[in-house]
Amino acid sequence: MQVILLEKVVNLGNLGEVVRVRDGYARNYLIPQKIARRATDAALKEFEARRAELEKVQAEKLAAAQATGEKLAGQTVTILQKAGVDGRLFGSVTTMDIAAALVKAGFTTIEKAQVRLPDGAIKAVGEFPVQVALHADVVVDITVVVQGEMA
Repeated sequence: MQVILLEKVVNLGNLGEVVRVRDGYARNYLIPQKIARRATDAALKEFEARRAELEKVQAEKLAAAQATGEKLAGQTVTILQKAGVDGRLFGSVTTMDIAAALVKAGFTTIEKAQVRLPDGAIKAVGEFPVQVALHADVVVDITVVVQGEMA
């Protein structure tokens, strides 16, 4: 299916590009999230009429993400989890735990989908580098310190 992108999508394209994607991806994700529209003649004409407005909105989102990224860069988040004597956790630290810790630290716009764990959930005590993707162009590195508390 051909769609017009209404905002920048990582590994897909920029605002205004007409790209070909799988039907399910377009119907189930891109169109309901208002990230894209079907590429019909009427939609293309309407998009060209609204292009300046959409670019302005995208620029505002990018500026907000950069401002949050500057505050967030280099932050260290400490999370307490129950752990055994050998330093392994009972359970794991997930993206939801990290997002909740960041919200508690004052970053109210962070969602769990924005937190990227390179090696999957954290299952041990220690310091771990984690990336937070605030925007397609703004990815910030933070450090997550997992401390064990004895059960």
